[in-house]
Amino acid sequence: MSNPSLQKRQKERLRQDRQKEKEAKRVQRLKDKPIRPAGAEGEDPDIAGIIPGPQPIPEEDET
Repeated sequence: MSNPSLQKRQKERLRQDRQKEKEAKRVQRLKDKPIRPAGAEGEDPDIAGIIPGPQPIPEEDET
């Protein structure tokens, strides 16, 4: 029979290793993330350039 405290230590070591791997991946993603240029002050970058009102018909749909 295995000693329960040894199993517990192994399990805890695996948990810590997985946590370290996750943290390393998280840091790598932050480093690889492209830096977005700052938009105009007070302008939402998601809706920048959208014109209110009726939109022009795309040329490919004008048949």
